Amino acid sequence: MSKVLYRKATRIYPGGTRPAVNALELEIRAGEFLVLVGPSGCGKSTALRMLAGLEDIDSGSIHIGERDVTHLPPKDRDIAMVFQNYALYPHMTVAENMGFALKIAGTAREEIQKRVNEAAKILGLEEYLERKPKALSGGQRQRVAMGRAIVRQPKVFLMDEPLSNLDAKLRVQTRTQIASLQRRLGVTTVYVTHDQVEAMTMGDRVAVLKDGVLQQCDAPRAMYDRPVNVFVAGFIGSPAMNLLEKIPLEESSVRVGSHSLALPAKALAAAKTQNDGEITLGIRPESFEMATSGSGLPITVNVVEELGADAFLYGSLELPSGSQDIVARVDARKPPRRGEVVHLSVRAEETHLFSGKTGERLAIA
Repeated sequence: MSKVLYRKATRIYPGGTRPAVNALELEIRAGEFLVLVGPSGCGKSTALRMLAGLEDIDSGSIHIGERDVTHLPPKDRDIAMVFQNYALYPHMTVAENMGFALKIAGTAREEIQKRVNEAAKILGLEEYLERKPKALSGGQRQRVAMGRAIVRQPKVFLMDEPLSNLDAKLRVQTRTQIASLQRRLGVTTVYVTHDQVEAMTMGDRVAVLKDGVLQQCDAPRAMYDRPVNVFVAGFIGSPAMNLLEKIPLEESSVRVGSHSLALPAKALAAAKTQNDGEITLGIRPESFEMATSGSGLPITVNVVEELGADAFLYGSLELPSGSQDIVARVDARKPPRRGEVVHLSVRAEETHLFSGKTGERLAIA
């Protein structure tokens, strides 16, 4: 097992006006499963390719274990990469695909066969070793690509959106298998995805990028409970956190439309000390509760998304600044109807406060 270290690593593409990855400072612990996540164009795949040696680094450095690999070619970095499109040789069998890199490296035939059989057993591919890729399903092909990485016994696994070509049900199944396999093998793994549900369910830690800049790196639960800024708050969570902007502070509460929402004294004190009278208020969908008419926020129901065990209300809240979209989790057995006006109260201790100026989380002493 080897740790990975980015030290102010920066990549600027020729002709680019800003870095694709900007001074990335990140340590990935030995044996850790770290997920890089963010919207399209945030720099997550570029960061992974920099680690693989497929992209040059304009400044800073990258280390694997105790070695500075910044200027080493990919073949000398002792990494194995799993791509989105599987990249299997169509004319080779599963066994030949899995053992090809070892064959090129001059590994003895007996050793290749041993490692391929071990990997096939781990991945449940033993009965498919003599098949060609065209005779496999998408999930089976992805497992072959995983097997090809495993047999090399690298110091680091790199995975670039490996599940994006699979259907929804298979994605859920395969991500569970990958996470379980990584825990079993204990190999340091860097995994790129745009799907924050994948990130939250698979990673030991999650690193969120925006415009090439690392926003936060933390355990999934810690990131969900304490996002460092408005961007992370809105990105992590499904459905996303409700973010109400330009909310005025009062003596012992905040004013949301015509209603006052009491907040913990420490939160209000922090908001008043660090801000200029207005905040961005964050409320998770599960932090709403149904209230009696007149005692909560009036929400006009636009859509109710029924998911069986859960139901989510998508509605509108009228504020002085305009209509605000609201998502709230409601009772799946008694969901409201479209067009109905419901009143929702908020569990004050579960709210999140952000600076109206910077979008940064307000620190509560």
